Amino acid sequence: MAKEQTLIVVKPDGVSRNLVGEIIRRYEAGGLRVAALKMLKASAPLIKKHYPAKKDYIMSLAGKGRKAGDPLASRDPVGYGMMIVTGMRKYMTEGPVVAMILEGENAIKKAREITGYTDPSAADKGTIRGDLGEDTILKANKERRPVKNLIHASGNADEAKYEIKLWFGKR
Repeated sequence: MAKEQTLIVVKPDGVSRNLVGEIIRRYEAGGLRVAALKMLKASAPLIKKHYPAKKDYIMSLAGKGRKAGDPLASRDPVGYGMMIVTGMRKYMTEGPVVAMILEGENAIKKAREITGYTDPSAADKGTIRGDLGEDTILKANKERRPVKNLIHASGNADEAKYEIKLWFGKR
């Protein structure tokens, strides 16, 4: 397989807990290379583009909420998804984040395996979220806030290409 790139963003909870070095170490130990890295306070316009209010994305969030056992995700999937998007946009601008481009063979798949499932309480041990995560989707939903799960990792090649350009410009 050819070398590919993916975007990873260490969210404000990962930065505030001083986990950036450990997170990078785990990706590098998994065979990925850091091709670009920057710390920044993300602007509201950047985050609005990163977390769009698109129907397929909103419905995917509702699916994760249903899996975590939140009845609101079943009763009102669009309202639920928009609640998550709005909360993520606010959360991601509250403190510094670290954005990085990782590269290597199967970088997208490998980075997501190393990162672990969205809900830290359901993520496998040995993954970043499974070992270092302290939050749960269900707890976050009950408190009507986004889950603090340390990392954003691009989900597929199109998303990675879009997000790398969004966060790092033309390269």
